[in-house]
Amino acid sequence: MAISATAASAGLGSPGGVPGVSSPSKGTRLNIGTGFLGAVIGYLVGHWLGNFIASGYQAVQGSGANNVAIVLALALGALGWLTGMGVLSYPIAKLLGHDAPEERPEAGWGRYLRFTLDHKVVGVQYMVGVLLFFFTGGLFAMALRTELLSPTVHLFDPNRYIEIVSEHGTIMMMMATSLVLGPLGNFLVPLMIGSRRMALPRVEATSFWIFISGLMVILTAPALGGFQTGWTGYAPLQTQSNLGMDSYLVGFVVIGTGMILGGFNMVVTIINYRAPGMRWSRLPIFAWSMLATGSILATATPVLAVGLYMGLLDRTVRTANFVNSHGGNAFLWENLFWFFGHPEVYIMALPGFGIAAELLPVFTRKPLFAYRVGAAGMIGVALLSYFVWQHHLFQSGINPDMRPLFMLTTELISIPTGFIYLVGMGTLWRARIRLELPMLFVLALYFNFLIGGLTGVFLSDVPVNVTVHGSFFVLAHFHYTIMGGLVFAFFGGLYYWLPRITGSMMNETLGKIHFWMMFIFFNFTFFPLFIVGLLGMPRRVFEYAPRLQTLNDIATISSYLLGFSFVIFTINFVWSQFISPKPAPPNPWQSRGLEWMMPNPLPFHNFSRIPVILSDPYRYGEPDALPVADFGSEELRPETAGMAVDAAGQPIEKGDA
Repeated sequence: MAISATAASAGLGSPGGVPGVSSPSKGTRLNIGTGFLGAVIGYLVGHWLGNFIASGYQAVQGSGANNVAIVLALALGALGWLTGMGVLSYPIAKLLGHDAPEERPEAGWGRYLRFTLDHKVVGVQYMVGVLLFFFTGGLFAMALRTELLSPTVHLFDPNRYIEIVSEHGTIMMMMATSLVLGPLGNFLVPLMIGSRRMALPRVEATSFWIFISGLMVILTAPALGGFQTGWTGYAPLQTQSNLGMDSYLVGFVVIGTGMILGGFNMVVTIINYRAPGMRWSRLPIFAWSMLATGSILATATPVLAVGLYMGLLDRTVRTANFVNSHGGNAFLWENLFWFFGHPEVYIMALPGFGIAAELLPVFTRKPLFAYRVGAAGMIGVALLSYFVWQHHLFQSGINPDMRPLFMLTTELISIPTGFIYLVGMGTLWRARIRLELPMLFVLALYFNFLIGGLTGVFLSDVPVNVTVHGSFFVLAHFHYTIMGGLVFAFFGGLYYWLPRITGSMMNETLGKIHFWMMFIFFNFTFFPLFIVGLLGMPRRVFEYAPRLQTLNDIATISSYLLGFSFVIFTINFVWSQFISPKPAPPNPWQSRGLEWMMPNPLPFHNFSRIPVILSDPYRYGEPDALPVADFGSEELRPETAGMAVDAAGQPIEKGDA
């Protein structure tokens, strides 16, 4: 699986030509093994230190456990993991007055198990990481659906059931925030904008290993008794929960830190590292979606982090931020959480639309319809996403006078969302569609999101929301918008860009089996839940009226087959990339995208000379269209002439930025 090659072997310049871009040298010994060792040491030190500080103080009454010790153990365990991975090696070396080891390109599988500064390797690390946690969260979902096969015969007691619900929701939501920006964003955006690297390569690599450590912390919750708050962690249940709640709070803080870093790095890269001529009007629509997503991550997540720190203080040193009886306010947590939590929905929706809009022109051979409207719609969604959070609190007892305002803002956000959707419909209109495998996933996204979007309009209306709040109707709506949109788009993007990432094609027959099973059984799993929700079946309760068993059985059996579709994908991936790889043509989809205009395997530093962008990548069917970029002469066109570049060859002045 050839994912990158050194610049020297590709004949594209010296490997050391761009500082701070390459992977650690072969002399680096820090890897996943030392990371686990550091995590164990950090956990033990934190537990001892917590017991020493608390001196037997019981933060969770009647539990017999020291809450301070658990929090410090998890936090220092995550820090030990990062230290063992080598994340802190560079700043520690600088603090001690030493120069960092020379960075050299590295071949072999070892580079995927280490801290690396190559954005292409980080993208692959993210891809494997998010898929592993996606499948882990899916196993929890299968356990839930198995429990709901019968309204009276139970596999789990009520406490264990709600703990599985909470673990499933938390893992899936945290994984989904990085599902596209992590693997595809980090790998592709520098290639798409003509850059040799991300703006802050150490921050990029750090965000990945923080992501992994945070999810590992959350996976410790079952061993600590689990938590029963759902993925939202509502107070006052938060302060009353088992020690597993500490895993939720610490894990969320850790992952949130990585989300802030990753989002900030993406925004800085797109704004400052575009090649000469890469005007805003020529920026790929996928990069627009990454810009909007990164902006939300960098600005909304700190609000959640503040709430998480306050919750940790309530559980460890007995403050009362969210405890009503001691002068706090549980509503404060809901507001802090959903001020992040609803923009988070668009952290997951916008990347899916970005993938779809990027692929549509390729498989319709038409320019992207209303490109500027689509870009404006993404920015509009990002801005309006901060003004709708209290529709999650319609049932909480907030001032009823606030309901009309948030009903209005919730309905208003459907306008820029509709713009984005109509860009896709306009591109499909009267197109000669090539029904290649990635295009099937794109078409499924528009079908699924239409159902999710229409049901969302109903939920924005207060009377309907009052009726169906807390029911399976809301759960079905959410899965249609997120899984039906983001996850379908992600797999479509994988099938489309894997030849660029790995140099090998996926098996088309197995891919189509995967698609049709996933599409059909996704709808058979979640559409019946709209019906049972309207008939009064509540979420997070493992007993229900016997008259609803048939619909639940259909959903459960379909969920097994939906899960099996991902087994088909895994078989296809292993077979096509490792056992019997089929080399990919240089540009298998005949795309105009800049990312397809480099040799395979990719040069280590992407470009021996920063290209000059001449056109946007969507001028399909236009005989007189300029090429997307000029990779040759240093003589720039008049509109880009005279641009200064830094030591890395990056332009200092950015088109019409």
